[in-house]
Amino acid sequence: MSDRIIVTGAAGHLGQRIVRHLVETFAVAPSRIVAASRNPEKLAALAAKGIETRRADFDDPASLNDAFAGGGRILIVSTDAVGEPGKRLAQHKAAIAAAAAAGASQLLYTSMPEPEPGSPILFAPDHFGSEQAVKAMGIPHVIFRNSWYFENLLGSLPQAVSSGRWYTSAGDGRTAYVARDDIAEAIAAVLSAPVGESATYTLTGDEAPTNGEIAALVSKIAGKEITVVQVSDAELAAGLEKAGLPAPVAALLASFDANTRSGRIAATTDDLRTLTGRAPARLEDFLRASKAAYAG
Repeated sequence: MSDRIIVTGAAGHLGQRIVRHLVETFAVAPSRIVAASRNPEKLAALAAKGIETRRADFDDPASLNDAFAGGGRILIVSTDAVGEPGKRLAQHKAAIAAAAAAGASQLLYTSMPEPEPGSPILFAPDHFGSEQAVKAMGIPHVIFRNSWYFENLLGSLPQAVSSGRWYTSAGDGRTAYVARDDIAEAIAAVLSAPVGESATYTLTGDEAPTNGEIAALVSKIAGKEITVVQVSDAELAAGLEKAGLPAPVAALLASFDANTRSGRIAATTDDLRTLTGRAPARLEDFLRASKAAYAG
């Protein structure tokens, strides 16, 4: 059985960190790793380290056959087609089927917390359908339900700090934020260990603050008071459109707040700690280190 580890999306923010942790944290030989991307020209730095690079375009089935040739453990990092519900699911199903056909010894997939029917998140059906497709292959699998990254906050905090007002429809809902690099290390830990039983891990930080609690913390760090303004989902989407975002993106972001309000992203787990053997990074430390990114 092949001991190769194939990581898709290796040029992306998460994929490149997973590959780095495989080599630097878990001492996996570069010759065992295949870094795949729809833009393989962006993988030159990995190739220079002795890592094989391949083209894997989830919209091009022929490229997937070549990318997954030889099988091994294949990690399907979910694509960035988040603004087109349904497209992502088709992409993932194509990749999952190709990985199984290539003789994968284990399938791994990056999902989100609680994607089951009823989730307000507009792309949740893509993740749930992808999870079901992975399980249907009948081979060992691991599903990583990744909570929202600390880094996601950098999309809304600059405007909130600049204006002093954070518009949200999340109410008192809580979010179990987590560092992207911690997620990458946890995934790399599984990939570097022997194949085990099929499992689903929900990867979160140790804290689940409300937007109000985050605003208070950012106010202290930035030295500027931020007032949280609660609005409806429709008002939030309209405001985001007025600010220049395309309607589908505005609706997607509003669905995030609806999801937070529903409590479906609030639960914290010990899964990340169990896989990495250490405590997750703290949100306050991230916000202090990232101050220049949102407070100038």
